[in-house]
Amino acid sequence: MAASGISKIPARAGRSGLVNVVIDTPRGSRNKYKFDPALGLFRVSRVLPPGMSFPHDFGSVPGTRAQDGDPLDVLVLAAAPTFAGCLVTVRLIGMLRAQQVENGKRVRNDRLIGVIETPVNRAAITQLSELGTDELSGIEEFFVSYNRAQGRPFRVTGRLGAHAAEQALERAMRAFKKTRSH
Repeated sequence: MAASGISKIPARAGRSGLVNVVIDTPRGSRNKYKFDPALGLFRVSRVLPPGMSFPHDFGSVPGTRAQDGDPLDVLVLAAAPTFAGCLVTVRLIGMLRAQQVENGKRVRNDRLIGVIETPVNRAAITQLSELGTDELSGIEEFFVSYNRAQGRPFRVTGRLGAHAAEQALERAMRAFKKTRSH
């Protein structure tokens, strides 16, 4: 995929209200992939320690800019893993508000959570509260452990619903547009 291909994808999937997410790392992978715009492809950015793998697909919303300067991160719940570079449409069900420390500075680095939805596959879950406590705790622990393995403190400071996730998306879309206009 050419570098310009991902940058041309809108954050929203038309009038459906769904969100476009480009998967960078599939569920079950120990490899963390990252898109390299200069090369126009995904490359391995790090390998997770033995025994650790992504609990769900992980990707980002094109056309957004989060507080950490990157596109918004999204953990995508699906019946089966996808693959790096796969474009999926997602219904946001909530988010984890989180902070991490980078270069001695505390930075917000929230994680949106969504479920794949297509015209023929409706999302069975519509709110974060519908996930079990064990599932949510496991997701939070994954992000804490993932960052700890990189020497970064990471702390989940709240669990928020679909409305808050949509508001975060709108802010990130506006922030992206500001960077494009300067």
